[in-house]
Amino acid sequence: MTQPRKNIVSVTDTPYYHCIGRCVRRAFLCGEDEFSGKSFEHRRQWIVDRLNHLASTFAIDICAYSVMSNHYHLVLRLSPSKSKSWSKDDVIKRWQNIYTGGDLVRVYQSGKTLTKEQNDMLDIKIKLWKARLSNLSWFMRCLNEHIAVMANKEDECTGRFWEGRFKSQALLDEAALISCMTYVELNPIRANIAKTPESSLYTSIRERILQNIGKPHGAKALLPMEGDKADCHGLPFHLMDYLELIDWTGRAIRDGKKGKIQSHLPPILQRLEFDSGKWMAQQNHFGKRRYLVVGCNEKIRAMASRIGVKWMNGQGSPFWEPGIN
Repeated sequence: MTQPRKNIVSVTDTPYYHCIGRCVRRAFLCGEDEFSGKSFEHRRQWIVDRLNHLASTFAIDICAYSVMSNHYHLVLRLSPSKSKSWSKDDVIKRWQNIYTGGDLVRVYQSGKTLTKEQNDMLDIKIKLWKARLSNLSWFMRCLNEHIAVMANKEDECTGRFWEGRFKSQALLDEAALISCMTYVELNPIRANIAKTPESSLYTSIRERILQNIGKPHGAKALLPMEGDKADCHGLPFHLMDYLELIDWTGRAIRDGKKGKIQSHLPPILQRLEFDSGKWMAQQNHFGKRRYLVVGCNEKIRAMASRIGVKWMNGQGSPFWEPGIN
C-alpha cells in the first residue's frame, strides 16, 4: 500500500533521506541533446549552486549528491534542532533568501511600530516559516521550482519540467546511509561517463576530494565526515575510509551497468567486517527497485509499527541483519 510522505519522513525514525528528481521532457536536464545538438551541461551547475543556497538557508544538510543527464540524486539530513536557536530576525532573513516575505515583513523591517494584531500575525507567519525551513518537501520544492523556472525560460516554453514530485527513501540506519551514499556517488561511473570518483563531475565525492586537498569547487555546504567522535555533529564516517569504500565498490561489477573501476579489494572490508555479497546486493537494489525505506529488518518493522501497518515496501530486501550495523 502506498504510504503518504508524511508517514515516511519522520525524524523519529531517521533524519536521513535519499531523494530523486527526474526530468520529464526529451530536452535534457543536463548533458547534450543528441537530436538538437544543444548542450545543457551548464544546468548541472545550476543545481549545485541552488543546493549551496538552500543548505545555507534550511535546517537541512547535504550528505551526498550526483547530477546526471536527466535526473539527480540527493542524500539529505534533516536537522530541525538547528532552527531552535533562530531568532525572529534569523527566520525572516532565511525566508527572504527564497521569498519576499510580504508587506507585513517590510513594515516590521522598516522599524514602524506594529499593532498587536500585526505582531500576532507576524508571529504566526514566523512559526510557519521556521517549520517549512526544516521540512524536506519544502527543500525539494524550492530546488525543483527554481530549476524548472530557469529551464523553461531558457527553452522558451511553459509546462511541466519534472516528471512529478520527487521520490524519497528513508535511510533507517548507518549501513543504509553509507550504502545509499555510495550508490549515489558511483552513478557517473556506473553510467560509464566517468572513470574514477575524482573525475566524476558534479558529485559530492569529487567535491570532498577537492576540499581535502584545499581546492573546493562545488557544493561547499556538504555535511563533514567526522568519524566516530563522541560529540560528532557530521557524518559518522572517516573520509579516508569512505574513499576506500567508494573505490572498492566502484571496482566490483554491478549487474546491468556498463561502468566500473578496475582494482583490488582494500583493507576496509576486513576492518569494518562488511559482507561483500550483501553489500553488492544492496547496491543493486538501490537502482533496480524503489523502496520507501532502507535499513535492517528490525528498524523497518519498528517504523511499520509506528505508522500502523503490518508490512512496508523494503522489508523483504537483502539488507543488513540486526547486529551487523
